[in-house]
Amino acid sequence: MAQSTKMPVRRSLLPYMAEYEEKFADDGDVRWLPYLMYFHPREHRSPVVNTDGYGFRYAYAGDRRISAGDLAGADRVRVLAGSSTVFGIGAGRDEATLASRLNAYDERGGPWLNFGGRSFNSTQEFQLYALYSHLLPRVEEIVLFSGFNNLGLARLPETVRGDHGAFFMCNQFFDALGATSARGRRRTRRREDDAPTPLEVQLDYAVDLTGRHLRLWKALADQGGSRLTYVLQPLANWVRSEPCPQESEVFAELDTFGDFGAAYGDILTPEVQKEYAARVGQEAARLGVPFIDLTPALASWIAPDDWIFVDRIHFTDHGHDVVARNLLPLLTERPEAQ
Repeated sequence: MAQSTKMPVRRSLLPYMAEYEEKFADDGDVRWLPYLMYFHPREHRSPVVNTDGYGFRYAYAGDRRISAGDLAGADRVRVLAGSSTVFGIGAGRDEATLASRLNAYDERGGPWLNFGGRSFNSTQEFQLYALYSHLLPRVEEIVLFSGFNNLGLARLPETVRGDHGAFFMCNQFFDALGATSARGRRRTRRREDDAPTPLEVQLDYAVDLTGRHLRLWKALADQGGSRLTYVLQPLANWVRSEPCPQESEVFAELDTFGDFGAAYGDILTPEVQKEYAARVGQEAARLGVPFIDLTPALASWIAPDDWIFVDRIHFTDHGHDVVARNLLPLLTERPEAQ
């Protein structure tokens, strides 16, 4: 959720993060849209973030700036889909996002597009692609880089999870919906006395939701002749127990504005990550979708002093580069991926 911008350590180490906090946070320039709930401001311009006429962030492929709504002449593309990590919260410029770094290393042709939606759950990730895929030429490959938001949102009570999963800012939505209903009453609300969701229920719910939507991704990918891979995103807590010095400073300061551990509790442990990864991997295998658990992979790629995260979810420029450079061989090692 939105955080105060008065953070001396973070401002000193990561001054460009103010751009995200001002324009791309819950209280920023959110566009409320039918079906998706919300998306990024359109045609936003700054040294840090630039979006097209639909709100998609631009990626760079060589000297070309490219997006879902501005294809720069591309006749075939690759899609990197997901939430805020794919969108690139934490990147100091558009050229540093995962899609741009994949373009820097991928020699196969067909540029990668940034199909990330900030704060999206798996329902919204799929809807974004379903609603806007008509803009695209042939899609060679789809990589769904996702997973944490479903698990984190599964902690919310059943009263807001509904049939298709809770979403960020759902309480504001239900408040507004109730205020404008015919009788002026809230139809759906989160009760203050709702008990915390048990861990096993969280896992069951998140895995079921992920598998449900992965099935839809598979159907669309098969219909379009696109290769589909699911990448389970890492968290700082999952990757290593001791952050590097810069991460320690930033995390400590962020915790004074909102305790990440208190918000997400026991799902941050390595044991839960392993169980969640195993179960999501089983869902992917059942559907015939290649699966990559990025947490142990990233742990093996970095040194103790590598500064990878700007917070416990999003990458630094170096983190984006490390992930893209090392993820690409995992995507291309299959014969059919050439």
